[in-house]
Amino acid sequence: MKLVNQQVTHETYGTGTVIEVTDSWIEVNFESGSKKFLYPDALGKYLFLVDREVAEQVKEVKQELEEERRAEELELQRQREQEYEERRRALELEKLIQSNRISPASQVAFWIDPEEQEQVFSEWKVFTGVCKSGANKGKPNRLARLYPNSACVITQRERDLPEQTRRVVGVFMVAEDFIGKLCDDGYIPAHSHYRIRLSEEESKQILFWNYYYNERYPDKMTWNAGRNRYMNNIWVAQMLKTLVSLKHDPKEKQFVQNFLNYFCRMNKIDLNELNQPSGTLTRIAVNA
Repeated sequence: MKLVNQQVTHETYGTGTVIEVTDSWIEVNFESGSKKFLYPDALGKYLFLVDREVAEQVKEVKQELEEERRAEELELQRQREQEYEERRRALELEKLIQSNRISPASQVAFWIDPEEQEQVFSEWKVFTGVCKSGANKGKPNRLARLYPNSACVITQRERDLPEQTRRVVGVFMVAEDFIGKLCDDGYIPAHSHYRIRLSEEESKQILFWNYYYNERYPDKMTWNAGRNRYMNNIWVAQMLKTLVSLKHDPKEKQFVQNFLNYFCRMNKIDLNELNQPSGTLTRIAVNA
């Protein structure tokens, strides 16, 4: 659309001719001299094109520009609201972390099926499952004890094997800003650094029930329902310590040792005072 040389009228300056148009202003030569106006805002408001066909074209251009501006304003408003929500969440997160008291059982073990493994370890997140009853039936479980000091222990057993064969196949710290009670979608993301997937041989040597036991039924190995269960912090430290001893590659061994050190620091555990595992399988072996 060519506006240069088009005639326009102005209530004060009379009739003039467009002599230049840029992205932000339009210059018109009147009998009294040339004047600059905002483009395209002035057209149809202060300046009126004599050619009606061109005027209609300008009207359409203005409508498109106004829609773009409204969209930009809405996007800016959305960004401002998002930034506000992020600041609010960050402040709430900081407050929760500062007031958090280390629970003796703020770790969680997950039972995953063999076909889930690849997804869990490629996406590095695990689903908590959904509530089976109550007011929140069908909604994702919220594991309220989980804070940045928490680890997720990923376990599995083959369907045709007994429960005592349950193996640890992976361990990861939760993301540094994760708060269980604020998790709405049920997915627990892994820490960007402290995450381990065990090899097949390693997992066979770290059996879940060598570390875990039910305090009410210490001689029973049952996991009949539920996708997850809380674990004592000490048990996870014991698992990691065992994994350190299984590593032969110096770099891998150092990484797991760093993981263990980080875990103990976050959970205020003194490595020098860490006892030997005393899970159900271990107790049975000792008493046999």
